[in-house]
Amino acid sequence: MSVSTPSTSSGTDATVTRADVCAAAIADAFKDDGEIFASPMGLLPMLGVRLAKLTSNPDLVISDGESLFLAGVPPLFAKGDVVEGWIPFRKVFDVVAYGKRHVMMGATQVDRDGNQNISAIGDFAQPKRQLLGSRGAPGNTVNNRTSYWVPRHSPRVFVEQVDVVSGVGPRRAKAAGAAAARYNDIHRIVSNLGVFDVGGPDDTVRLLSVHPGVSVDDVVTQTGFELVVPDDVPTSREPTTEELILIREMLDPKGLRFKEVPSD
Repeated sequence: MSVSTPSTSSGTDATVTRADVCAAAIADAFKDDGEIFASPMGLLPMLGVRLAKLTSNPDLVISDGESLFLAGVPPLFAKGDVVEGWIPFRKVFDVVAYGKRHVMMGATQVDRDGNQNISAIGDFAQPKRQLLGSRGAPGNTVNNRTSYWVPRHSPRVFVEQVDVVSGVGPRRAKAAGAAAARYNDIHRIVSNLGVFDVGGPDDTVRLLSVHPGVSVDDVVTQTGFELVVPDDVPTSREPTTEELILIREMLDPKGLRFKEVPSD
């Protein structure tokens, strides 16, 4: 998928790809957070967060993914040359408990109630496939704002009910009581087809926008549960000329984003 737009003043080819749209959608998920620790997990989430830092939310606090808070915004997987703090792994848990954090995780499965699975596929007692394990998903979803990135939207990912609950959706959190529900905030689900939240009836997954070149029917067909679809579904915005220049010339000049969302 690509959409032709005028060339930028710098001469950069401004053809907008699906990966560019996804990066902008991820950036928008963080734009209103203010001064908060952004924890992107994965290539496109990292790209989107750094784009937000350079544009809509300069107060975001970002790290190198290991142990350093960065004052600058280096390209993907490059070491930052401006360091403003140290956050060894054990200190991350202090931030998780405190709550000034927005994490964007991956999801092997997401269900209509916003629960996420990264643990196993199949029966829990004898799964067909072992995955990462729950990792930090339970703690993230009951302590911090949490979003998800899905690079390949399909009925195998968007399922009626996840096989294992790793990340807790709002309905399950409320059923568990105030301690689980108080800070539960499933903010956005961004896929290669569209953008979603859990603002449907009874906190179910709702379609917010479809990416350029994608129809609502495309999304419904590729979703394995009854998706909440508003009467008027807008098209996800394309990145601005400034954002395209930042993506292509500064943040991801090697085009690593196309490994997750191909340009064709």
